Amino acid sequence: MASVLAWIDHDAKARERTLRILSLFQEKESRDELGLGSVRDSFADKLFPGTSTIQTRLRYMLFVPWIYHSLEEKRLPADRFAIQADSMERELLQPLMNSDDQAGVFGKTAGKKLKRLPSSVYWAGLGAWGIRLTPFSQEEYHRRIDDTYRRRTALKVLEKDAKTRGDDIDVELRRATQSWHRSLPEPPDHFPQNAEFALSRQEAEFIKDRIRASCPNSLLSSLILHGKPADVYAPWEHPDYGSFSDHHKELLTHARLFSEVMHGASLSYNIQLARIIKRNQLVSEHEERFDGWIKSLPLEEIRSWSTSRLWELTMGHGHVIKPSTRTFIEQWINQTRVSAKNLLSNTTAMSLVKKREMTLKGPRSRFRNRRALEQRGGYSGVGRLVYRWPNVKVFLNDLYQGMKQEEKC
Repeated sequence: MASVLAWIDHDAKARERTLRILSLFQEKESRDELGLGSVRDSFADKLFPGTSTIQTRLRYMLFVPWIYHSLEEKRLPADRFAIQADSMERELLQPLMNSDDQAGVFGKTAGKKLKRLPSSVYWAGLGAWGIRLTPFSQEEYHRRIDDTYRRRTALKVLEKDAKTRGDDIDVELRRATQSWHRSLPEPPDHFPQNAEFALSRQEAEFIKDRIRASCPNSLLSSLILHGKPADVYAPWEHPDYGSFSDHHKELLTHARLFSEVMHGASLSYNIQLARIIKRNQLVSEHEERFDGWIKSLPLEEIRSWSTSRLWELTMGHGHVIKPSTRTFIEQWINQTRVSAKNLLSNTTAMSLVKKREMTLKGPRSRFRNRRALEQRGGYSGVGRLVYRWPNVKVFLNDLYQGMKQEEKC
């Protein structure tokens, strides 16, 4: 029987959480066989709010509101609104594929048959950066658009009456009728037929201002003030690390150590599964990776690492880290501290990883379900956690290129 994930459509927040869970199954960095995602995402959201690993290019942060704003300007009714928005998003594909820069095009492989549109991928980020003002989920926004039009009509009447009396309209009342930031730049002529990823100077300035205003304490906000982006593997390798704030340095230190130590648990998981199906070449490959991990492991730092501070930095703030997750992580850290080089012969450490996956996956556990084991490609979460940094690098480069453009008079 196929697995089904469903939810009762009570409120926008619940729906957004469910859509986020669904999106995780598609994210490159989310092969979360050992249930580390809550800690990973907590770090990523603090460092780079509004981003995700399935976002591709920065200008989609403008493509989406441009499309919706144009439909609002036409007062397209709710029964046609979502359909027309869907059509316009798919129209982005061809001009982007005809441009010189095709990296990160949604639908590059699937074409207009793509199942997930950019708007659903960028919706949360648009809200986090204050570009999207409507508080509703995407579907609820579609459904409520007629009500939005009515409230705007009513506001015009109030504004006219207030002007007659010499009064001002309450700012919050006006804001409640707005779906998108009032300073959103105008789209280029003939959009979306001439869409491309290059930002204009005005567009880059707008996005920069939105990030700084909405996420002022984030590393993302700090990095947009720097010059040319750094092409490094992880954010803690950034050449300007020395000038980062103490808060950002602390976050990155804990994020780095968490990435380093839990990488060993992921490698142990892959080795154990490869041994079960007796794929000797795969076993050797993973064991070689494990040896490399041992050699590069900052063991002294890990032994003096304050895990209590790790939880202070990651728990709460919109992220729920279950007690079982915390226990597993602490037990693995302790096993690593005792003797990292013996983890593959340490039955307690090996069993810890095995039991964790079995608890999370139940009957679909690859340790107890032969079919699930044989269907896997042999690599699950073998990359170190870098907290969406590859996507952030692309965004920073897009922004930098836009800031270099000549400002139009």
